[in-house]
Amino acid sequence: MIPLLLAIHTVGAVIWVGGMFFAHMALRPALAEMAPPERLALWRRVFPRFFAWVWVSVIALLVTGYVVILWGYGGFAGLALHINVMQATGLLMIALYVYLYAAPYQAFRRAMAAGDLARAAGEQAKIRQIITINLPLGLFTAAIGATGGFWTY
Repeated sequence: MIPLLLAIHTVGAVIWVGGMFFAHMALRPALAEMAPPERLALWRRVFPRFFAWVWVSVIALLVTGYVVILWGYGGFAGLALHINVMQATGLLMIALYVYLYAAPYQAFRRAMAAGDLARAAGEQAKIRQIITINLPLGLFTAAIGATGGFWTY
């Protein structure tokens, strides 16, 4: 059961971090060539799809991570440093994502619905700033998860 949980955990991280990497490093630069109204309209269509997958990933990461800690490691006492680092960075990422979703993204949606493109662009810039923080955190966390067990060799 633990290997299945770890596989789900890994896939959840890949979906979330890979999605941020794609959006930030490939989609965003490609959209720079578009006029602002078209660019914002595309983000309006992209965000709901991406954020739905992030919610699934966040839930999967939390459930599988803590079930593995409880069943696989017997609880929180004596956890290896890399697991505690993953918990800390993962929870920080989740907090940033929840804020991103609840505040700038909802403001972006309202601004787009009202046709206020200037405000929507400002909120989209806030979303980009948060992703600029979360992406390196996610890459770091994934690297810790992949290599942490080998640090003691």
